Amino acid sequence: MGMAKDLTTSEISRQNILNNPVALPRIREALEIKPLEFNGVLYITRQMAADFYEVDLRTITNCLNANEEELKRNGYRVIKGNELKEFKLKYVREIDFPNKMPHLGLFDFRSFLNIGMLLTTSEKAKWLRGRILDIVIAVINEKTGGGTKYINRRDRNYVISAVQEENYHKKLTDAIRDYVDGHKTFKYSTIMDMIYKAVFCEKAKEYKKLLELSEKDNLRRTLYAEVLVSISAFENHVAETIKAKAKEMGPVSVEEVGEFVKELSAMPFVKPIIEDARTKMASRDLAFRDVYHGNIAEYLKAVSPEEYEKFIGSQSVDFDHLLDENKAVLDRLKQ
Repeated sequence: MGMAKDLTTSEISRQNILNNPVALPRIREALEIKPLEFNGVLYITRQMAADFYEVDLRTITNCLNANEEELKRNGYRVIKGNELKEFKLKYVREIDFPNKMPHLGLFDFRSFLNIGMLLTTSEKAKWLRGRILDIVIAVINEKTGGGTKYINRRDRNYVISAVQEENYHKKLTDAIRDYVDGHKTFKYSTIMDMIYKAVFCEKAKEYKKLLELSEKDNLRRTLYAEVLVSISAFENHVAETIKAKAKEMGPVSVEEVGEFVKELSAMPFVKPIIEDARTKMASRDLAFRDVYHGNIAEYLKAVSPEEYEKFIGSQSVDFDHLLDENKAVLDRLKQ
């Protein structure tokens, strides 16, 4: 999987794994490690981490110092004072504590994995990274029935967005058919390319190539709900503008339609819609489909635990089941 060609160098790829609540329990099951329970949380000391990764304590400390912010954000903490006293009392038999130890660093499970993704000199950490990736891929494949092409449809919001977009799309194709000059197939595909380019910086052909879609695959069926909302906004505006201009001046050229798309892209209220679509598409495609959209790479973020739940976790839905559930709403929307 490309996303993880090297976990040691990509913070987004590391965070995508640490944010994945579906894969983490599986990874925990696969590891032979006995954490220490303290105040309801399972912890691993720095020495235990050094033993597990087969490196010396200094290597762990150096790695901690170099990546302190990331590791703390993912659950590493230092205990002292009364908390440390309690911890020492509880584990006095298992651990040989130095007498004057003023504080103790503890990894929870996420930060323990996190440091394993950062240790470049440990063979055991390298093994762990491979294992983690296998599990993450297996979990996503299992949840999507083996293919991630239509993972977008597992979002409950997808059906409604898709039906609404279908309506705006029809409105636009009718306007192109009736009021735009040029060959039917050419004018339609050129205008859709202009819209795709404005929303996610790729023409249909480039997008299909990245997602390895065939000629017959309908590109719009693979888009996330938020991207469809963004495209609907363009389709609706362009259709309205074509009709208004044609009524005023007669048939419109494809070039003029390009101008309408450009004008809409520059409107302040459209900017947040486009930015949201680019962020969702770049980030989710990297995490779920292992697809890297170079043209919108600046919008890349780690996928949140909530998004994992939405697409492969407890919130995700079976598409056909969703269609049945939404039958009444869909019938109303299609009118």
